[in-house]
Amino acid sequence: MQTLPFPLSAPSEEALRTGEALFRRETDFLKGVVAMNGLPPADRVEVCFAGRSNVGKSSLINALTSRKGLARASNTPGRTQEINFFTLSDSHYLVDLPGYGFANAPLKVVEAWQRLLKAYLAGRPTLRRAFVLIDARHGIKSVDNEILELLDRSAVTFQVVLTKADKVKAKDIERVLDQVRGELAKHPAAFPEIVLTSSDKGDGIDTLRAIIATVA
Repeated sequence: MQTLPFPLSAPSEEALRTGEALFRRETDFLKGVVAMNGLPPADRVEVCFAGRSNVGKSSLINALTSRKGLARASNTPGRTQEINFFTLSDSHYLVDLPGYGFANAPLKVVEAWQRLLKAYLAGRPTLRRAFVLIDARHGIKSVDNEILELLDRSAVTFQVVLTKADKVKAKDIERVLDQVRGELAKHPAAFPEIVLTSSDKGDGIDTLRAIIATVA
């Protein structure tokens, strides 16, 4: 393990096996939620995925579950306009939050999403961790600050997942990591490890599965 803040760390062999076993189980789309009264029962471990539009949330969920098309991917920013719940066996919910930053929707609709997001993060007792997806080509941008600060205020532990790592040259990745580490040091709710992933190449997917399986 590196000694730098927010290191990249490999899970144990036992955790990897636990993650593999969990994600061999059936995964299905449950429902899309547009209001708090539509949330499913808080009766199992829950993790959510947040990130600015087109950061690759849908692609990551599809890679984790080995279900191409389970979560819809789109080149249109703001397509995910609901909180989408997926069941992972009978033990977990995977939750895809609306993209933020630039949404191809009217301002009132965007404001409604923001209110729902804040209410969800502040009031979901079974939410164990939020994974904040950051494009590895760009690092943390100012548009990401709102969600990071919201997670701080909501006392929801969050962990940064760098996506599209295969699109970054090896000589540039440490620069991006240094920028991300510097930004995360400002946030008390940040979990002190970073996950580096590529949905296309499969990099980091086993690590993320292991984290989800053992986070409870």
